[in-house]
Amino acid sequence: MIGKDSGVMKAWEATMRKTHAVAKKRANSIFGTISLAQVADEEDNNDDYDDHEENGSVNFEVSIEEKVLPNGDYYTGEWANNFPHGLGKYLWTDGCMYVGEWFRGKTKGKGRFSWPSGATYEGEFKSGFMDGTGTYIGCNGETYKGKWAMNLKHGHGFKSYVNGDWYDGEWRKDLQDGEGRYEWKDESHYVGEWRNGTIWGKGSFVWADGRQFEGFWEDGLPKGNGTFKWPDGSFYEGNFSKDGKDQNGTYHPSELSEEGGHSEWDPQELCKELSGYSVCPGEKVQVMPSHKKLAIWRSSKAGESARNRRMSVDGRVSVGLEKPSDRLQIWDGRESDASGAKTPTMGSDLDEDLMGLRVDDASESLGQLQPLKAPKKSKRQGETICKGHKNYELMLNLQLGIRHSVARPAPTASLDLKPSAFDPKEKVWTRFPPEGSKYTPPHPSCDFKWKDYCPVVFRTLRKLFKVDPADYMLSICGNEALRELSSPGKSGSFFYLTNDDRYMIKTMKKAEVKVLLRMLPAYYNHFRDHQNTLLTKYYGLHCVKLNGPIQKKVRFIIMGNLFCSEYITHRRYDLKGSSLGRTSEKPETEISETTILKDLDLNFIFRLEKSRFEEFCRQVDRDCELLEQEGIMDYSLLVGIHFKDISSDGEIIPSQSRTPAGDSENEGTPHTSIEDTDQLPSDPSSIILGMNMPARVERTVRRSGCELQLVGEPIGEFYNVVLTFGIIDILQDYDISKKLEHAYKSIQYDPTSISAVDPIQYSRRFRDFIFRIFTEDS
Repeated sequence: MIGKDSGVMKAWEATMRKTHAVAKKRANSIFGTISLAQVADEEDNNDDYDDHEENGSVNFEVSIEEKVLPNGDYYTGEWANNFPHGLGKYLWTDGCMYVGEWFRGKTKGKGRFSWPSGATYEGEFKSGFMDGTGTYIGCNGETYKGKWAMNLKHGHGFKSYVNGDWYDGEWRKDLQDGEGRYEWKDESHYVGEWRNGTIWGKGSFVWADGRQFEGFWEDGLPKGNGTFKWPDGSFYEGNFSKDGKDQNGTYHPSELSEEGGHSEWDPQELCKELSGYSVCPGEKVQVMPSHKKLAIWRSSKAGESARNRRMSVDGRVSVGLEKPSDRLQIWDGRESDASGAKTPTMGSDLDEDLMGLRVDDASESLGQLQPLKAPKKSKRQGETICKGHKNYELMLNLQLGIRHSVARPAPTASLDLKPSAFDPKEKVWTRFPPEGSKYTPPHPSCDFKWKDYCPVVFRTLRKLFKVDPADYMLSICGNEALRELSSPGKSGSFFYLTNDDRYMIKTMKKAEVKVLLRMLPAYYNHFRDHQNTLLTKYYGLHCVKLNGPIQKKVRFIIMGNLFCSEYITHRRYDLKGSSLGRTSEKPETEISETTILKDLDLNFIFRLEKSRFEEFCRQVDRDCELLEQEGIMDYSLLVGIHFKDISSDGEIIPSQSRTPAGDSENEGTPHTSIEDTDQLPSDPSSIILGMNMPARVERTVRRSGCELQLVGEPIGEFYNVVLTFGIIDILQDYDISKKLEHAYKSIQYDPTSISAVDPIQYSRRFRDFIFRIFTEDS
């Protein structure tokens, strides 16, 4: 292809020669006369990187190479199998540099990483991360020497701050956590317990003038029992608090104290004085060594073409031009697994890149793929329905009706229900006059009627779901008001949340009520037969009819809230498997914890443990078969992701990621995070499918120009997560409105990309998509 246009080739060659010359000149000026031999002399032991070679698991030749890459990066050192391997130096175009040990293209062993700002890290590396024992010296002069884990201070370490403070003690996830000593520049110091970077627990604070407080702390201030001592031997013993509410104690003078001594001392003065002793925040590193990618030449000779190759980190083809024998790739030390896709060829895009005389370089790729950030925290969802709210009376009616329905005496129902219980005509009307009646209490609302649909069925379903009637009533009808979500859904329905977030109440159209009543027998039997079903749990179907000239009817369903969990949900996805209109169209900065993202926003593949994945696949098949038989479509899988490892500045931390194919470096090493797993069930069999499931996700990227690509290409960047998921919106049948929508949109768009398709096609497409984004974590 390249030979077709000799003019283009000549222009390209001239550009490459110029790029090589500039890069080499720049590299020489930076490296100077430093030789690789000097690095070898400094490192007494480099056995770590070749352990596998000695065991016979890796066999390839190591050579000394000097490479100036077209994007301006420079490498010199030992080279094997198209990767840096052994001792070498790599200089990125932004001025970052690594000198030390490599293992198959990743920094591993001892080395030194320097930033263009002047900051340096010298110590141990693993899988590209600062991991082990090492020393970081910041550009402002602050220093940390101690243990690291995945770029974070983790373990025992000593840190001196630029303002003169220092800390010597335990760290966890980049924060002081455990036992430690912090000394301020005025020589006052604290020795004791820390939690998440704050003085918390039992400890002693000593001022430079000899005063001392010893006792319990919370959030950096005394809280609970403690003793404050003066240099003359007198002391105050008692209970301390920031607000002074529970504060009490006794002053004990010493023989040496003057008359009166410190008897008038106010314990609140202690909190005021200590508020001036804050912990120095320290310098933040913007670019970690693990974020740096390598631009390397990869051979595509015979025998290597079948190997799965990773695309460049922004999802595009690695480079704008390709020689018959070589390919430049932006590589991050990770190789695709069996599910990874091969890099596609570009065809006409190649000619376009050649005519533009440009090459995709590492800096451009890195600029487009930023580290993941935790979304901004959002306020509690919904507006509390107080007196004066337009739906205040409706809420009162609803609570009165629920209390009446649940508390009404009824015989103990067997799980084997009679067919008459499912009859759509099986409903109970109850009138609620304001003055009360024989069966209803007086109330401040207007006169209304209350209808229960199939009460025996839903009472039995609540029993099947192990819902305690008293807890159910307390959640919905307690003293706390319901909360109305700020905007109705696409269907026009309104949503209300209980104060404890356990239940969601949704207003319904008459057509949806008919669909639910029609499929209720199959729905009930499905939940009896399959306890792990992912379908939405329905607890009750009701209607409020206002008496008077308006005769307004409001039908609503009570269902479980999928995201009622002790874990914060950092990402929420509503996934259907279609592409038309399936994006939130929100910039990353506006995404919060409650933002609902869609198919084209998804940038992960979910990896489940083998037995859980097999059960997941079986259950999705069962659930979709039921919905298909009942003529249901337009449902979706709602997925919530809780990231277990988040740094203090909100950056989501990758787990120990996989190594290139054939690299057994991490074999046998569990994929654990530095996040404690105490909250997770100790017995794996106790984990319910779709509820707080420990898993891993792998980050993906979409190819440039393929905005409608449903599933991106995995890049080998893994994160430890807790997943919550379920199938929602299961009451839409393929009625005349959906058929017309399908016919209309099929004229304008690809029929396979639209959501409105017949139930059989919808079920097939939905399952195909779900089984592409969920996979076994081998």
